[in-house]
Amino acid sequence: MNDQAAGLESALLANAQKLAEEYRADAGKVRQQIIEDSNKRLRADEERELLIAKAQAERLYQQRVQAAELELRGELERARWSLIKAVLDALPARLAELAQDESRYLPLLRQWLREGTQQIEREQLVVRAGRRDLPLLKREWPQLCHENAEGKMVRLSDEPIDSLGGILIDSADDEVRLDNTFEGRMERLDEALQRAVAGVLIPADRASESR
Repeated sequence: MNDQAAGLESALLANAQKLAEEYRADAGKVRQQIIEDSNKRLRADEERELLIAKAQAERLYQQRVQAAELELRGELERARWSLIKAVLDALPARLAELAQDESRYLPLLRQWLREGTQQIEREQLVVRAGRRDLPLLKREWPQLCHENAEGKMVRLSDEPIDSLGGILIDSADDEVRLDNTFEGRMERLDEALQRAVAGVLIPADRASESR
């Protein structure tokens, strides 16, 4: 009886030990699986964080590049306008030099007289000029009117105006005026002058490259 009890106890102990070993083995597998799953999740999280960081870095880089480009464009535009302004500021002095050269200046006065008398639809006109130009115009006046004011009665005023050069044309009734003085034309053609100067300073092909 004792032998049977001892045998039964041994068998139970053996089974219990076997089950415990199986449980330990299963627990080890589960533990290993949990570790592997955790590592996979960690790697996935790290990769996702890395991608997010790369995307943020790329956005920041692009923002800084765009900001630098805008700043550079602003500096170029300021430099461009400074050059244009410098040329336009020097224009009155260049025009004054032109007025000293009768061979170039007198044809210009003829052209402006012809254009003005054609544009103003009045028969009687009055031309005014600066103090320096009055002697020149008086000397050439009969021929100037004959060649450039056909069909109009044009009088040259003896009262000088304050002008660097050119002529001011009024209708005799003072209702119509065409300002062909240097100052009047510069004001009237301001935008065209800016475009012309810009076209010389920055040719079209270079301007397209800068954009």
